[in-house]
Amino acid sequence: MGQDSFRLRLNTLVLIVAIILVSHSAQPLALKHAPRFVGKFALASTAPSQSQSLQLNYETRYFQQRLDHFSFLDLPTFPQRYLISTEHWVGPKRVGPIFFYCGNEGDIVWFAQNTGFVWEIAPQFGAMVVFPEHRYYGESMPYGSKEEAYKNATTLSYLTAEQALADFSVLLTDLKQNFSAKDCPVVLFGGSYGGMLAAWMRLKYPHIAIGALASSAPILQFENIVPPETFYDIVSNDFRRESSSCFNYIKQSWDEITSTGQTKDGLERLTKTFHICQQLKSTDDLYGWLESAYSYLAMVDYPYPSAFLMPLPGHSIKEVCKRIDRGPAGTSVLERIYEGVNVYYNYTGEAKCFELDDDPHGMSGWNWQACTEMVMPMSSNKESSMFPPYEYNYSSFQEECFMEFGVKPRPKWITTEFGGKNIHATLKKFGSNIIFSNGLLDPWSGGSVLQNISESVVSLVTEEGAHHIDLRASTQNDPDWLVKQRKTEIKLIEDWISNYYQKNKAIFDI
Repeated sequence: MGQDSFRLRLNTLVLIVAIILVSHSAQPLALKHAPRFVGKFALASTAPSQSQSLQLNYETRYFQQRLDHFSFLDLPTFPQRYLISTEHWVGPKRVGPIFFYCGNEGDIVWFAQNTGFVWEIAPQFGAMVVFPEHRYYGESMPYGSKEEAYKNATTLSYLTAEQALADFSVLLTDLKQNFSAKDCPVVLFGGSYGGMLAAWMRLKYPHIAIGALASSAPILQFENIVPPETFYDIVSNDFRRESSSCFNYIKQSWDEITSTGQTKDGLERLTKTFHICQQLKSTDDLYGWLESAYSYLAMVDYPYPSAFLMPLPGHSIKEVCKRIDRGPAGTSVLERIYEGVNVYYNYTGEAKCFELDDDPHGMSGWNWQACTEMVMPMSSNKESSMFPPYEYNYSSFQEECFMEFGVKPRPKWITTEFGGKNIHATLKKFGSNIIFSNGLLDPWSGGSVLQNISESVVSLVTEEGAHHIDLRASTQNDPDWLVKQRKTEIKLIEDWISNYYQKNKAIFDI
């Protein structure tokens, strides 16, 4: 396998959020996975989002962070961007809380615009709002530029979850000092990878924050914890529940793509069928593009129109299956698939063709994270999945990562660092004040905490919920279950803050 091929396929996996890599040989189609929560095919939409109607008022600032928090080497610092709003903060004299969002693997402005819940509840709590950017993403680049930061394994070696959590803790400590707010309680928020960071930060730095809302946080999606086929089974079930024929058309399409691609002028025909801007060089590119869409659709199958990843209708999988199923007589399988996937990539009808090499949110750093410590084994089951069958092969994945970055993954490190095996006992013994919220339509829910652990480590699970929908801005179309879920979260956060005030009332006078 060539280096360029691996880079392309690794870039097209889902992570935060899960893009799927596909390779084809004389063997059945194989999916080689380095999962991603949000990927390169997600547009930087210029359409107003629901959160933009909140008229977010914040100041953009920069904080000089250490490159390595865990050594005493004299290394250069880098500017960490963060967004801060004190518009509704009641101030240090009233011990006003600080709402701190743990930045994900991308531009922090984009995440701030799509986390309306935090901004909406800040006034009722009198809270300061802070959105820090994750190192190596957006404008928070070490070494002066992305080109230098991503240059090789040496410069990328400081891109880890541990360093990011240390960034957040150092920034918070500095902010509290500058605002004379050392007694002000901090509540962490995060969705997807950011939700993982929020939960881990509460466990690792309990003196920094009093609680965490970790939405769609798959902290168990690691080696030998959940079945590796879980993610793709959930994606498949989301489609199957809408239409068994839709599920079957998608399942059949992979063989159709393979056979077409092997014929004379087959790649050209596939390029035209799917309106790809540049001539396809292999079917691998098309596999990744299609499978990314299906996984994203499962993640953001919200009950109302949204534009988080792409402009989409409400219940988007239902609309996709409707277009796949309702093709007139004589419509080929691949034509049906194009009509369906067009809902995801071109619902507005503005695109004339599709580019397969794009990264509008600057998330390519996740390739490194997936090849080092964020190793999430995934497989596809022939019987239960609509994707081609694949058995996870760590040796092959290790070889590809070494070819790409010159490093070998450490699949056991994350669970050693943060826990994972027997997580229920660990959280019950050592954890407190964490909300794990999940919607069962979200394929990442299979790797999250779906049961209450204790009175203060709770799991909020909704059958119709998708990827961190609770953190999105409220709308007039919110279903009753979502309104109820957010009220529960607000009540739990109120209790955390109230208990903090009660326990510390001798220290300060509110």
